[in-house]
Amino acid sequence: MIEFVLDGRSKVNTYVQLVQQVKQALRVGLLAPGDRLPKVRDVAQSLAINPNTVLKAYRELEIEGLAEGRPGVGTFVTRTLAGESLANQADLRVELLGWLRKAQAAGLTDEDVTALVDTTIRAARQDDALQGRSK
Repeated sequence: MIEFVLDGRSKVNTYVQLVQQVKQALRVGLLAPGDRLPKVRDVAQSLAINPNTVLKAYRELEIEGLAEGRPGVGTFVTRTLAGESLANQADLRVELLGWLRKAQAAGLTDEDVTALVDTTIRAARQDDALQGRSK
């Protein structure tokens, strides 16, 4: 089951943060087709947000074909975003966890780590483009 966490300092709309977190869970295999998303009421209470915000996020997931609302039953995942790379993620996750611990020991905050990863990804893409490689 997914546990939503909101970043109150983010400029990203609350419902978009929820959608992004579901998509991340689908990419890494935490959610799979047939899984039920948390009840709207439960999410709204745990995050202290309006239930309509959760409904908007779930509707967006339905529009994108990732979820399906079943009246009186709940909202269910209809497809995954996990690709063939999912099998490789376990080993990479272990390596990444070790790297994150080193970063924390070096005094980096979550924001520092995010900035470092984002800028490194952009630099790698630019390098790949210059070298004529894709992705």
